[in-house]
Amino acid sequence: MLQIDENLTMVDKHNGNLALKLFSFDNFHGFDHIQRLNYYSMIWVVEGNGTVRSDFSEYGFQSNSLMAFTPYQPFMITGDQSVKGIVLNFHPDFFCIHHHNESVACNGILFNNIYSSPVVKLDEKTTHQLERLLTQIQEEMVHGDMAQYEVLVSYIKVVLITLSRLKAKENDQEIAIATEDSQPFILKDLKRHIEDHFRTLHTPSAYAELLNMTPKALAKITKKHFNKTMTDLIAERIMIEAKRELYMTDKQVKLIASELGYRDEYYFSRFFKNNADISPQMYRETVGFARSIA
Repeated sequence: MLQIDENLTMVDKHNGNLALKLFSFDNFHGFDHIQRLNYYSMIWVVEGNGTVRSDFSEYGFQSNSLMAFTPYQPFMITGDQSVKGIVLNFHPDFFCIHHHNESVACNGILFNNIYSSPVVKLDEKTTHQLERLLTQIQEEMVHGDMAQYEVLVSYIKVVLITLSRLKAKENDQEIAIATEDSQPFILKDLKRHIEDHFRTLHTPSAYAELLNMTPKALAKITKKHFNKTMTDLIAERIMIEAKRELYMTDKQVKLIASELGYRDEYYFSRFFKNNADISPQMYRETVGFARSIA
């Protein structure tokens, strides 16, 4: 197993915030309470089993699993007392998945996937690739010199592409199982309706009407296949867009709220804070505002 001998941290010289961090852990004490970090976090549990609570749901995981979380996405991990793992954290100002979406395409697959678990089970090939890449990141953080930033960003890109490919395969397998097990067209139509209408339709009953079914029947389907309520799915999708707008644009919070279907800016701010535990303005100030140019 790859061992990170020291807590490696790079700091943004402009504001003193964390830019990139790589470290090992041997227990879940640092994750056994709700985390709301202002950076991306990728947690590789090499040895150990447990449970992760993310947003509104709980998921089990086994050894050699990796979990990926976006800034201020709430999560908590509990499990075996004896574990081994590695964490890679990076701030959006160091590497923003939105800026790199065309080349990396991890958004909606590895990150911000409201229909799937945040856990990806690593296979043998991916395990070896990830060990090699993290070793290279470790060496560059310790000994890097000229063009260090560019080198580290290139390694992070490969890490994200490698894991996104594996996660995409897992998602395809889940869809195949759902196709055999239940109403595949309803699941497909539900996702399409959420993407088309999350800015204007915020209630489960509205989507039940679009699908020509009762809210109770729809609730059973979302709980069975996504382990979430319709209210959870709608809220998570709105939050993903709100966070993207806060980071990628200079729009006022009032305008973002309006575009997401909230006439009352203060009601939207309360909704945002209830889901992120931080105000929209504070999110923009701590996560950054379109400063990433990598």
